[in-house]
Amino acid sequence: MARGLNGSMNGSSRYFGGQGPVEARTPGNESNLPADVVEVLPAVVGLHATIPENRRSAQTLGAEREGHGVVIDDEGLIVTIGYLIMEATEIIIKDSDGHKYPASVVGYDYESGFGLVRATVPPAVKPMPFGDSDQLLLRSEAYVGGVGGEKATLKVKVAGRREFAGYWEYLLDNAIFTVPAYPLWGGSALIGMDGTLLGIGSLLVQEALGPGSPAFPGNMYVPINRLKPIFRELVETGRLSTPARPWLGLYTVEHVGQLVVGGISDGGPADRAGLKRGDVLQSLDGEVLDDVADFYRKLWASGPAGTAVTLRLERDNDSFEVTVRTGDRALYHKYSTD
Repeated sequence: MARGLNGSMNGSSRYFGGQGPVEARTPGNESNLPADVVEVLPAVVGLHATIPENRRSAQTLGAEREGHGVVIDDEGLIVTIGYLIMEATEIIIKDSDGHKYPASVVGYDYESGFGLVRATVPPAVKPMPFGDSDQLLLRSEAYVGGVGGEKATLKVKVAGRREFAGYWEYLLDNAIFTVPAYPLWGGSALIGMDGTLLGIGSLLVQEALGPGSPAFPGNMYVPINRLKPIFRELVETGRLSTPARPWLGLYTVEHVGQLVVGGISDGGPADRAGLKRGDVLQSLDGEVLDDVADFYRKLWASGPAGTAVTLRLERDNDSFEVTVRTGDRALYHKYSTD
């Protein structure tokens, strides 16, 4: 399991929503949604994943995870957010009519965060086509859809397009931030006015308007254009052929201008090297670290997974260096814990 920051991404209602559907209708109107949007809403399905208790991600993400997925072809292929299906041994898809379908994992890309599953029997819905997420600019309007059709749909505005650095060694360029917040965000569909898929729901964020702005809750969506270059290979092989990025197994947060280790993956590279929660990260291979995004870029530029890096740390007012042999995150999660 991961030490520190427990609960930051888990199977609780905090992450996959625990509220009822979001009403998108205007009282007295048959529908206030564009016809193109209404037509594709059945493509948004519910997703329930079961993960064995002894799998590493079960300790932080939960052994039972619920969210959404979006049907994108006639053969039951569904795109979702990857953390819902990480290490899953059983996946059930449910359409808006309540029909359930077993599904299996097709692929998962740690770098983008996208996951693909395929239902054993294709749901009888019209697939949602990919749109162009680059066309979503600040204050653009779109819709967020969950399983349940129009009653589970919310009109949103783009509050920002900017970089997002996640504490779990994740960096996304040009992420989409929307307001107001959708309470059932995991794997939900960000839908354009023309009924195309523009993004997949990843997180609830408290500062959707950006750094320096008043706190305002919203959601972060992974742009669908991030999936397009890797889509075919992910479908065909389940994993990209490019060398895996070096991974440390650190949860890193910024605090008072410093990079602080907020948690450590048990048995991961940083854990084996003796790093501890509360350590302050100062440099990597002699290069000073400015922020979390800068840390990740320097780490990933060091070479493929397995590359050794030297971290300069501060602990209890003492500075010292530790050499860490990085690992492959996918291999770490592939095997059960003892």
